Amino acid sequence: MAAELERLKSHLDEWVERSRGNAKNGEVASYIPELAHAPKNALGIAILDPAGTLVQSGDSGCSFTMQSISKVFTLILALMDRGEETVFSKVGMEPTGDDFNSMLKLELVEPGKPFNPLINAGAIAITSLILGSSPEEKTERILRFFRDLSGDQTLNYNEAVYRSEKATAHRNRSLAYFLKDNEVLDEATDVEEVLDVYFKHCSVDVQCSHLARMALVLANDGIDRLSGRELIPRRYVQIAKTFMLMCGMYNASGEFAIKAGFPAKSGVSGGIMAVIPGKYGIGVVGPSLNRKGNSTAGVHLLETLSRQMGWSMF
Repeated sequence: MAAELERLKSHLDEWVERSRGNAKNGEVASYIPELAHAPKNALGIAILDPAGTLVQSGDSGCSFTMQSISKVFTLILALMDRGEETVFSKVGMEPTGDDFNSMLKLELVEPGKPFNPLINAGAIAITSLILGSSPEEKTERILRFFRDLSGDQTLNYNEAVYRSEKATAHRNRSLAYFLKDNEVLDEATDVEEVLDVYFKHCSVDVQCSHLARMALVLANDGIDRLSGRELIPRRYVQIAKTFMLMCGMYNASGEFAIKAGFPAKSGVSGGIMAVIPGKYGIGVVGPSLNRKGNSTAGVHLLETLSRQMGWSMF
């Protein structure tokens, strides 16, 4: 691995600058108004190995919100709280082929539950399963989990993004009330309280190094090698990585699996978390998005790394 790290250190700046040009082929997300302020041409990456060696390049110090990347970890927390049987009674295990915020299959396909936990409808259902006596307690449990995984006890949600997301989330509200009508959300569930928790975990502020450490826990089957603690049961890591490979890059997940060949999860802030099993955790930011909602430059960079470093699992 030492030779591999030296190759990374020698070439990563070059690969980042080569990929940065792809930012011109996309646009920064604006449907959440606060996200529109992100620098379109930014591109950064952090790569962390089990020994704690961190290799960074580009705009890796740029802060951004987790958005859909948070769904990987709320899924894991719900599994730890409720177990597989309860979780998968509320969400399915299949890719959709539809946009991440689509409600089409909720109406057309029986039994009317979300196809998987990484689309918006599925993540809202998952959020409803997290234990806590109030939205505040649920949010605090999620933050505590994210802080342990990232190694940063100051991690918190971005108030401005949270409020922007909450004020403009008409589609997500529609999805949530549709889920309640379909009895995916229980009759006693307060939809607005569930959504409040959902908006906050999507709005957690991170940098690439945070995502790299969180991904490294997944790469090492739930063990935080830097602290020696088991943070996640291995079985739930397997489930999460499988969903990342099948569904993590929205409805471009199949293409990414073929071109890069490792589990990843993107968010509309331009973040991507990637896992090289047994080896590395990776965090990327590139706010300019393609039409599928993935970072144009970030995807190009990860595909380049896969080719150059031989990281595909296949």
